[in-house]
This record gives sequence, C-alpha cells and structure tokens, in this order.
Amino acid sequence: MNIFIMILVALFMAGYYIIDSPSQKIQEHETEYAIEKSDLRMIAQCAAAVHNAQIKGTTFEDVCVQQNNIISQFICLDSKLGITKCEIVRNKKPAFSYIVTATAPINDAQYNGMMEILESEFNDAGTFGIFNDNVIMSGGTSTKRIVPKSIIEKMELTPGQLVYLTQYEIPDTLTEIAVNITEDITCPVGTVKIYRFGRWQCTGYNTKTNCGGDMVWDSDLMECVPDESRKPLCANNQSAVMVDSVWECISPFPEKSCPDKMVAQLNYNTLEWECVGDPSNIQTIKKCEHIRYNAAYGVAGATLRAPQTSCTDCEKMIVDNETCIARCVPDETKITDPRCYNGNVSECGGPTRALFFGFPNREYVNQSGIDGINVPLGGEYSRNRRFNCKDCGETGINTEKSKPPYVVVCN
Repeated sequence: MNIFIMILVALFMAGYYIIDSPSQKIQEHETEYAIEKSDLRMIAQCAAAVHNAQIKGTTFEDVCVQQNNIISQFICLDSKLGITKCEIVRNKKPAFSYIVTATAPINDAQYNGMMEILESEFNDAGTFGIFNDNVIMSGGTSTKRIVPKSIIEKMELTPGQLVYLTQYEIPDTLTEIAVNITEDITCPVGTVKIYRFGRWQCTGYNTKTNCGGDMVWDSDLMECVPDESRKPLCANNQSAVMVDSVWECISPFPEKSCPDKMVAQLNYNTLEWECVGDPSNIQTIKKCEHIRYNAAYGVAGATLRAPQTSCTDCEKMIVDNETCIARCVPDETKITDPRCYNGNVSECGGPTRALFFGFPNREYVNQSGIDGINVPLGGEYSRNRRFNCKDCGETGINTEKSKPPYVVVCN
C-alpha cells in the first residue's frame, strides 16, 4: 500500500514540474509576443491595402476592415486649411488634396510594437504612423507630421489610431465645347458651305478656297484636296500621282526590294521608290487618358503598396506621357515649406553643414534624375522623403561627392 502511494506522489510531482517548469513559461511568453506582433502587422497591412485601393479608385473588401473600423476618405483644404470640395471650381483646384485612412485606436502599450512593424515593413510608405498629440509618428524616422486641425475634426481622429496620409493631385478636367446642331444647307454654284458662328453659311470663293488643277474644295477639311473623280486610269506598273496639283501617270523605277517588315512606297517629291516601315506593324501611340500607378511589391506576404505615387510635401509628381506612369521626385522649391524642412534653411550652410534629401531606397534614387552622383543610403542618413540638415563637423563636406540639397557626404 505504501509503495502504491509513493508511486502516485512521484507521478504527481513529475507532472507538476513539467507543467510549471521555466522552459514552459518561456515558451508561453514567446507565443504571446508572436501573436500580438502578428495582430499588429495585420492591422497595418489592412490599413495599407484600403489606402492603396483608394488611390487606384477601387475598393478593398476584407473582414479586417470591419474588425478594425478602418475608414478612408478624400479630404481637400483651401489656402486657409479649411475643408473644401474636392473638385475644380472656375478652373481653380483646392490648395491641398489628401487621401486619409485611419484605423481604430490601439492600446498605448502596443505603440512600440507597432512602430517596429512600421519601421521594418513600411519605411517607404510616406506618412504612415500612429496619431498622437495632433501629429503622426512614422516608423524609422524622427520626423513627426503635423495634421491640420480641420482634418482631425473631419475624421474625428483620436490618440492611438493608425493613420495613413497621402497628398495627391486632382486631374485637370477636359474642356468640352458644345456645338449647336443646325440644319444642313445646299449652297448655289460658285459658293461653298462653311460652319461659322454656330451655324452653316454659304460664302463665295476666295483665294484660299479657289482650287486649281485637279483639286476640289473639301468643306469638312476646309482645304483643297485631290479630286478623285479626275484620277486617271494608268497603264500597268504605273501610278497616278499629283504633280503641281495635276494628276499624272508615272512609270516607276524597277521594283524595289525591301527588308523584312518594310514595304516600298513612291516618294511623290523625287518620284522614286523608298523602303519604309510597314504601317500594319506600327502601333499607334495614344495620348495619356489615365494615369497608371507603378505598384511596388514587397516581401512575401506583405501588402501591395504604391509608394512611388504617394508624394510627400517635399516631392512633385511627374507623369511619363509615353507610359502614363506617375512617379515622385524631390522638389527643391519646397525647401522653405515648414512641412518639408522644419528649420531655418539659412542656418544649414557653410563648409560643415548642408541640406540633403531622405531617399527611401535605391529604386527611388534611380527614378529621381540625380545623375553623376552616388547617393549614400547608410544608417546615418534619414529616409523620410523630406529635406534634412547634415552636420559634418570638423571633417567638413566632400564637395566632389556632394550635391546639396539632395546629397551630402562628409570627408
């Protein structure tokens, strides 16, 4: 009997030791930290997805949006930082236009964890951080973005909310000219029909509309064009061409042998055959109808972001008319803007101090147009996409490797 009791006591003590051992406590603590970090990362990724969808004019639908009360709005301000309509009135745009996305407040004990996530995964996302004391604290930078009071009241922002703020440009509206539909008219011989002052009119020939030779007046094009009714039927291997406003049958030179993807074409000025590109293989280049955003993909599992189109106050947006892709580049004219550089520009100068721009990554540098200068991206340089002051101290500034206010390198 005593031996049976001793065995039960031994089993109970072994189980208690295993359950309450230090290794089990450490494992539980590490699991809780990983779960909290995963939840914070999910909130940041969901907010960024909603914000990027707003930029692209689409909607991001996911359960995380309702769980975290994420809202995103277009907000426009006038020159006095008051709320105004986001539209062009009498050819005048709002002074400032923003896309603002906000989440539900997080616990103040989670601030450090969220700032670590913003620094590691969203350091190039522009103004994206925790709202507290009327400013947005972004991860990885010491800069605090002041939020206008009108935006705070409009969005009803409270401390602890994760806020993503992007400045954008309202596209110009196309000018449309209304044309009154009027009845067609038949003009008598010796006059031509023209559309003038909102209606069709008959007017007499003048020196510009009196077509000579085998030309005829085109009332739609308002110019003289070859009269196809007078075009002659030419013999074999001959072509009918206009020579001094008169149709003539021209015997071309022997057949022209052209390379691949090229065809022979008669030059009406020299009356010789030339090899030109096959028009059927030439793509028609259209003008930009819509700006296309060049989205950048992050690491596996990260949220799709478009940082190159989220311009800050120190950048300007440039659109390539050939590819219709928008990109942000540093704007030197914004240095004196306090939202761009929070300091006295005149005090950051001389042989030891100069301004530099906080380039976020190498891809941004390559598309910024900074030629002939190697842009350093070390830890001593801020990547806040704004202008900063660098003090080289006694070593002084290396004038050969520096290009203020974009790049500053110490000796």
